[in-house]
Amino acid sequence: MASTSRRHARELALAALYGAQVGKRSADEMLIETLARTDTSEARAFVRDLVLGTLENEDESAAVIAPLLEGWTLDRLPTIDRIVLQMSVFELLHRAETDAAVVINEAVELVKKFSTEDSGRYVNGVLGRVLERLPARSRPQR
Repeated sequence: MASTSRRHARELALAALYGAQVGKRSADEMLIETLARTDTSEARAFVRDLVLGTLENEDESAAVIAPLLEGWTLDRLPTIDRIVLQMSVFELLHRAETDAAVVINEAVELVKKFSTEDSGRYVNGVLGRVLERLPARSRPQR
């Protein structure tokens, strides 16, 4: 899948996760709606993997992220930042085929587009610290 398609798929996954959290709609309902807007089977599979993987590994991601927030708690973060961090940690821990630098860059681009002015730097810093703490044998290539 081309880079632009992956970026668009990440945006769609973010929208589905955001809708499930803020819109108080079921994740299944949001996923079905989102997949209907996805044009290729490869993109649909990627979106589905990101959404379901992020939801299924939410506790694991929270345990990784929370100690690195420096003066913040997960529930105080802007919703978009929290979702993007969780989605990115899922990818870093469970999708080693995606280069870590790509995961972090895509996360920064998402929050710069959809969140606050300072979100890009903050998310980049947190994910950089996540990457530093991954055991070398499971660390994706940079």
